[in-house]
Amino acid sequence: MRRAHLPIVVVGGGVAGLATALAAAPAPVRLLCRAHDGCGSATALAQGGIAAALDPHDSAAAHAADTLAAGAQHNEAAMVAWLTAAAPAAIDWLQAHGVAFDRAADGALQLGREGGHAAARIVHAGGDATGAAVFCALREQAQAASHVQWRGGVDVDGLLLRGGRVVGVRARDERGRHEQVEAAAVVLATGGIGSLYARTSNPPGADGAGLALGLAAGAAARDLEFVQFHPTALDVPGHCLPLLTEALRGAGARLHDDAGNALMAGVHPLGDLAPRDVVSRRVAAVQAAGGRAWLDAAAVQGDWEQRFPTVLAACLAHGFDPRRQALPVTPAAHFHMGGLATDADGRTSVPGLYAVGEVACNGVHGANRLASNSLLEGVLCGQRLGHGLRAVAAMDVGDGPLRVIERGASLSPTELAALRELLWRAAGPRREAGALRDAWRICATRAESAWQARLAKALLRAMRLRRRSFGAHWREDRSCPS
Repeated sequence: MRRAHLPIVVVGGGVAGLATALAAAPAPVRLLCRAHDGCGSATALAQGGIAAALDPHDSAAAHAADTLAAGAQHNEAAMVAWLTAAAPAAIDWLQAHGVAFDRAADGALQLGREGGHAAARIVHAGGDATGAAVFCALREQAQAASHVQWRGGVDVDGLLLRGGRVVGVRARDERGRHEQVEAAAVVLATGGIGSLYARTSNPPGADGAGLALGLAAGAAARDLEFVQFHPTALDVPGHCLPLLTEALRGAGARLHDDAGNALMAGVHPLGDLAPRDVVSRRVAAVQAAGGRAWLDAAAVQGDWEQRFPTVLAACLAHGFDPRRQALPVTPAAHFHMGGLATDADGRTSVPGLYAVGEVACNGVHGANRLASNSLLEGVLCGQRLGHGLRAVAAMDVGDGPLRVIERGASLSPTELAALRELLWRAAGPRREAGALRDAWRICATRAESAWQARLAKALLRAMRLRRRSFGAHWREDRSCPS
């Protein structure tokens, strides 16, 4: 069998890529990412925890019901049932791989509550530093694994195709040199699109590059219009904003307007713990009226340096003390429910190309992701994909000429900043037909020359086609039903 030794190439070093790489053992894996140590992923910044029904009074069925409710019933119900049933095992797997979750005085796992959850079922590690704890533990495991070859400092900007099948990648290093890497299979685990917005909680690398690459290769997309905005990023100047975790509201923090009026009173039965799209639209409405929204965390009990060290440090760095003063907040692009359409095992519509994590859309999140289900999805779907790729690694990818599908040229920094502002205005928490149309036309003029504009055009097209308000996609056209 020719080329049976070819590796599985995993593009992306966040939780989904790491879980895939580890689960693929003993098949050889080459893990490629932009950052040398992988720290540029959204995983490392995640303040929320991991949802799992661990309390005796809770259940996987209740977790599934909350997931479906947050997703506006647009979810793939079978995927939701699988994810929530497997969640406790994911916590066990992470602990076995070195993640030290926070525990109560009696030794039991501490369970917190976040928006959209009817019960306390969120486990954390290091308070609001869960993402960093998970990332560091899995990175250490991957770097020590004999079957994984880690290479940072490279950008995958092309896919290699042979006879309609993806059989490798083209990677560019920091000096601009290109290298072709043939593979038994290629996994895109490149994260989301938040960095395409002027205000985001995501790192700069979450720019949709993997999604754009998959689309260029002809992979089908799904639910591109569904972008989740986190309602409580710290409202300070800048692009990538500090996140104020939802767990603060679960611990007693409350939102109010400039006059001190409760922001969520009468808006939703769960009040400050309403689903993120509801809270984000309310904050955006206050801003559109010329006011500001504030998060008062004075009622939060306990040691902030243990419970919320990331939030505390970020606030102090910007001149705010969350223990003593209200914090200005703004919605920020946070998570993309849409992406490359995959089945339950991570397959895209292009043979040889797989996707996992935020760049993929298998339907588990529906129209709006439930809080703390993203790390859970990365772990479980990564494991499932990695296990399935063990057999693929032994396949013969054939002979013949290779064809390179390129992502394409990039916008200049000035042009990219303008695109981010355009998407923020037209494709934010509240959308309107005319603004979406005008933004689409602007992107269409640049779509042939820059991949970011081409991707933005695809996003805007999906938003224009779904004329009904649904989940995180909210239309405010006069003629559109709400």
